[in-house]
Amino acid sequence: MALERKLFDAGRQVFVLDGDIIRTGLCQDLGFSSKDRTENIRRIGEVARIMANSGLCVIVAFISPFRVDRDRVRDAMLESCFIEVYVNAPLQVCEKRDTKGLYARAIRGEIADFTGISSPYEPPVSPEVELNTDRLSVAEAVDSVLSFLSQ
Repeated sequence: MALERKLFDAGRQVFVLDGDIIRTGLCQDLGFSSKDRTENIRRIGEVARIMANSGLCVIVAFISPFRVDRDRVRDAMLESCFIEVYVNAPLQVCEKRDTKGLYARAIRGEIADFTGISSPYEPPVSPEVELNTDRLSVAEAVDSVLSFLSQ
């Protein structure tokens, strides 16, 4: 949300597509199986593509666990309209930041197909930006993305 604010303040038309919000509407019929996760990313990729083609800067804040799904979305976008930002944090940091208690529930086996616990996460091979959020402040992370965008 800090990146959205900075872009907006700089005069950009920007919109955040948030995974939790999309799951309660557009993708409410999907679960968390590998097949459903693929469809979830396909749908949000299509929405992001349509929005970007209309001139919006779209920030897609999603857990996208499979490389092939991210690559499909990239391939569907216009040239240079897709920037992969890998928000990288160790599992312990994710658990500490988890205000909903989902990691604890997944570790106890109460949530199936939880990314990074009972379902795999395939890190990007060469993202445009990698943010090691266990070492960066929010402001530093935003500055890293903005620096890349200015290039």
